[in-house]
Amino acid sequence: MTASTKPGPRERLLLAAQELTYTHGVGVGVDALLKAAGVARRSLYEHFGGKDGLIAEVLRRSTAEDVAEYRATMDAAGDDPRTRLLAVVDRLGRIAAEPDFQGCRYLAADLALTDREHPGHEVTRTYRRTLHGLFTAELAALGHARPDFAADQLLILVDGLLATGAARPEDRPPAAAVRELAEHIVDAGLPSAAVTTDNSRQA
Repeated sequence: MTASTKPGPRERLLLAAQELTYTHGVGVGVDALLKAAGVARRSLYEHFGGKDGLIAEVLRRSTAEDVAEYRATMDAAGDDPRTRLLAVVDRLGRIAAEPDFQGCRYLAADLALTDREHPGHEVTRTYRRTLHGLFTAELAALGHARPDFAADQLLILVDGLLATGAARPEDRPPAAAVRELAEHIVDAGLPSAAVTTDNSRQA
């Protein structure tokens, strides 16, 4: 990388913080962040107003990337809403089984940021509202009787999958159990004829 294309202090801080807050949590020290980014302390305050602002911006950046991944996963699965939703669950199951998986950064941040007024909490709330909207839209298109409630259930299931995956249960990986639960959530609100037709199509 040449000097002309080397990221500036703001981008280096974001890259360092995105990595370190995932591997070490949002409690990682400022000195460690500055050292990893190779920037002076003043850069942190000039660009983000302090560590809290940096954490919030890292979460915002990560949520944008992850929402794009959710959309891409569903789009790659085709047009059938049931298949699109289950494709998300399958992909998360694979991610949670990866050896370097450290858990959900948003759950970890919400638990670690004890100040309820921390700006990071609004970012994670917005992220979950966005995912809820994505799930609700697919469930409504499928003709689910309670798409909003089923989306709540799927979000809880996703949180559980990612939390369990972080615990590394090598003897009992959660993906298969979560897949079956997701199928139940999706199918429970459908007319019986629709479920029969869909299941016969996958047989």
